[in-house]
Amino acid sequence: MNTRMRRAAVAVAATTMAISLAACGSAKESGDKAEGSSEKKGDDLKIGLLLPENQTARYEKFDRPIIEKKISELTDGKAKVTYANAKQDANTQAQQVDTMITNKVDALILGSVDSKAIANSVKKAKDAGIPVVAFDRLAEGPIDAYTSFDNEEVGRAQGTALLEALGDKADGGTIVMMNGAITDPNAALFKKGAKSVLDGKVKYGKEYDTKEWKPENANANMEAAITALGKDKIDGVYSANDGMAGGIITALKGAGLSPLPPVTGQDAELAGVQRIVSGEQFMSVYKSYPAEGIVAAEMAVALAKGEKLDSIATSKVDSATTKGIPTVLVPVVSLTKDNIKDTVIKDGIWTLDEICSAKYKAACDKIGLK
Repeated sequence: MNTRMRRAAVAVAATTMAISLAACGSAKESGDKAEGSSEKKGDDLKIGLLLPENQTARYEKFDRPIIEKKISELTDGKAKVTYANAKQDANTQAQQVDTMITNKVDALILGSVDSKAIANSVKKAKDAGIPVVAFDRLAEGPIDAYTSFDNEEVGRAQGTALLEALGDKADGGTIVMMNGAITDPNAALFKKGAKSVLDGKVKYGKEYDTKEWKPENANANMEAAITALGKDKIDGVYSANDGMAGGIITALKGAGLSPLPPVTGQDAELAGVQRIVSGEQFMSVYKSYPAEGIVAAEMAVALAKGEKLDSIATSKVDSATTKGIPTVLVPVVSLTKDNIKDTVIKDGIWTLDEICSAKYKAACDKIGLK
């Protein structure tokens, strides 16, 4: 694991530190055996980790190494993590779950591609005695635990920032709404949160659910919106994440818009942070991947050992199929040029040198990022 990953795994933002301390009690130390569980297992565990895609940088760059490192720490290096990425293919992920069941993993951490389609696979795992932790996205089926960010708050943060950026156009201005994939339940929550802030204030010129979250699909959608509305009729763009924001901004620049209208984002990807520095993107949403990954690891190890989650889970949520799922929701931070140093740099996600590369050095200097 590289230096940045080691820093990121332990340097959690102040807003999420409380969760790490209060909610993330060590699974090794909790000692609470689940009702009806078999003899408590030791540290020699097999944990499956299935992540949904590699279009978004976070899963391979942050989530996987953070989760693997924490599981190793919780089990004195004795647990084995078996990893696979579905690359946005729901059928592939279903096959990956089957493989995990065949390999008799003791617990499964699942970031679902399609929350509904995976339900049958979750049931198969449950029937095989394998507890499933829904990671970042709330999969359907008999899920045993869930951790994610406060996804409606993500949308509210994006909507609030967009209104701020619109200024006097916040009342009656026209925006394009670029939502995420309909197969991701988080996308609906981001949209709900954003619209709770935007409804009644702005006009939705065009709205899209972007297939597979792909930047190229967002780019095509944005080009269509510009053609339909006219480039001078777009006051702002709600983009559900940074990858799509990149495709949107490329389309806006290609159409000759200058200055660019404000564009939102999410995930604090390096390219997104650099666009914020340069003024091309107004904001992103920073989510502490270390905090979320640590919770997922603790839940999986506890469940694999037959322990209760009382010392880890702080709340419960309902899915469309399962009630009262033990849950930890990690808070989020609206990221703008004003707090880059206090968030992604402080937490070791990105270094100053990575953000302020030669191309962005002058822009960093201009906003006092040194």
